[in-house]
Amino acid sequence: MHPRIFGTAVALAAALSTPVVLYAATDDAPDAEALYQQNCTSCHGAEVYTRPDRKIDSLDALKTQVRMCEQNLNLTWFDDQIDSVAGLLNQRYYKFGD
Repeated sequence: MHPRIFGTAVALAAALSTPVVLYAATDDAPDAEALYQQNCTSCHGAEVYTRPDRKIDSLDALKTQVRMCEQNLNLTWFDDQIDSVAGLLNQRYYKFGD
């Protein structure tokens, strides 16, 4: 076997045998409150959600805003984490229908 192919095969085998940790919705996963406290409150307080001229006018817009904040902070949240934090904010401040 050519040394280059052998080296590639060894590297591939090592990569495939390395355990990969993926987020799973378990009791150990961060909940919406923890995500909110660890990330959202560092930039702003509740006044952004309760001000009279707030820009968010729907649950979809809220999810979009949470996603934008997540991306600006390079958090790499999963969709269910975005939905959970948006759901928490909706329940606590916005009160949009489901």
